[in-house]
Amino acid sequence: MASGNIVIVGGGLAGATAAKTLRAEGYAGPVILLGTEGHPPYLRPPLSKEYLLGKASEDDVPVVPAGWYAENDVDLRLNASVTAVEPDSRTVGLGDGTSLSYASLLIATGATPRELTLPGSGLTGVSTFRTLDDSRHLRQGLQEGGKNVVMIGSGWIGMELAAAAATYGNKVTLLGLEEIPLAAAIGPELGSFFRSLHEANGVTFRLPASAREIRGDSGAVTGVVTDSGELLPADLVIIAVGVLPETELARDAGLDVDNGILTDASLRTSAPGIFAAGDVANALHPFTGQHHRSEHWSNALNGGKVAAKAMLGQDATHSTVPYFYTDQFDISMEYSGFPTLAAGAEPVIRGSLDRKEFIAFWQQDSKVVAGMSVNWPREVKPGAQKIIKALISARTPIAPERLADGSVGLDQLLPEA
Repeated sequence: MASGNIVIVGGGLAGATAAKTLRAEGYAGPVILLGTEGHPPYLRPPLSKEYLLGKASEDDVPVVPAGWYAENDVDLRLNASVTAVEPDSRTVGLGDGTSLSYASLLIATGATPRELTLPGSGLTGVSTFRTLDDSRHLRQGLQEGGKNVVMIGSGWIGMELAAAAATYGNKVTLLGLEEIPLAAAIGPELGSFFRSLHEANGVTFRLPASAREIRGDSGAVTGVVTDSGELLPADLVIIAVGVLPETELARDAGLDVDNGILTDASLRTSAPGIFAAGDVANALHPFTGQHHRSEHWSNALNGGKVAAKAMLGQDATHSTVPYFYTDQFDISMEYSGFPTLAAGAEPVIRGSLDRKEFIAFWQQDSKVVAGMSVNWPREVKPGAQKIIKALISARTPIAPERLADGSVGLDQLLPEA
């Protein structure tokens, strides 16, 4: 069992889960959790879904109850900035000029939204989206309805925010660089499915298109000029064009960085005693033998657990199949698998896109590498995602016709069936 200070830099899901796991595994030494925000660690998925739509409150988003940290002797420090990591002396420099020594260090600094350097991007009513405060502010702006909203970004967050804005009764126009939204993630057929869903609920698309200028009056936004010269009226402009991993601390400390902090399968970095987890970690995955960086909550949750166990000397690897979900209008979607392996493959569809109830499978060399379930009956056990993950892990070739055949039970697809 390790001893000495364990310092966690980053007050998100990965950091909080690591602290929780350390205590659950019996570690009794000092645990110091440093977060830059004024809120205790919280879950991000509800920010663009249930919380934004008023279906969840701020009491629903914390990772653990507020009193958990004191009850478990975890030193949670909010509004804490970290200025440097010194691997040689095993210290962390803080913004107040003090420093902390560590026996083990977890960097879970997450990611920050990409910004667009557009004329007018500083106008009131223009925002990026990442934090609880962002979601609270946006909900206040959307909930009365009747506003012109320009959404810049056609990825998962952009589509979720567009759905929320339209659900509140606002007029939404979405700009994106793709010809079909989400096509880079799930292909043109399924991207078109989501586009049609949005259009049926009043969202207007300008694709491919980008913003050239944001215009305003008296300091407040009034419109967006596209690259084609079209002027779109706007009371609110939301920029969601991806995020960048927060690697500055790691880079300055001399850690290996490439699209995130490079780690092995146990989330160890190139420096002794330093681990990385969550959005910032580009971890070696045992299944593919490649490094993968994921920006989804499942990765942060499982990565926090693995990092904590590895810091305690346990044989822990981050080997779970990646997972995420989205809710848009009347669609509930779950996805498990490796998008990089699925890229370019034609999905095999079981069910009906027209009825909005289907599973899409992606294969490589006849083996399932990813699967997406949309409105699939959750009362059917075992659940679709459990089976999809099992199919991926099994690496067993399956004929596409069998995957698509609804008369074959999902559980019958498993090798042991």
